[in-house]
Amino acid sequence: MISAPLTNVDIAALLIRLVVGGTMLAHGWNHAFGGGRLSGTASWFDSIGIRPGRVHALLATLTELGAGALLVLGLLTPLAAAGVVGTMLVALIANHLRNGFFIFRPGEGYEYVLMITVVGFALAALGPGRWSLDHALGIAVGGVPGLLVALVAGGGGAALLLATCWRPGRTEASSGDEPA
Repeated sequence: MISAPLTNVDIAALLIRLVVGGTMLAHGWNHAFGGGRLSGTASWFDSIGIRPGRVHALLATLTELGAGALLVLGLLTPLAAAGVVGTMLVALIANHLRNGFFIFRPGEGYEYVLMITVVGFALAALGPGRWSLDHALGIAVGGVPGLLVALVAGGGGAALLLATCWRPGRTEASSGDEPA
């Protein structure tokens, strides 16, 4: 039970966690069960040069579902925020950046994923607030340490994935796998 009155920071952290967490849950759920399901998501990953598409579709889906659930609960908040940052940075760089700022542009611009990325960083710095499992368990982290977790785990994970698995503009015919 919370004995002291809730602060503005507690209220803001709860609202941001619920909205971003719910959004990530919905996004991951859609990857797995919406439209083209996981196989469609895998094909899309392949089409933007992130290979192998099936592996990355599964990893992105699990990251979005896991980070979303953790944010809603307020559990391991900086690590959950890192999951948001990592998946959104990959989406920003691999797909949306080339389409301009506005999301309504053809191919969808980057305003949406940029906003979620920055909110992920901000939430890691803000901390989970008192209405969280982190607070109840005495493991609430925010400030510079929380921000560093999101930067290193989320930003570093995105950079590693893009450096090792993203090959933009490469088609199957140009991959060197075709018969001689």
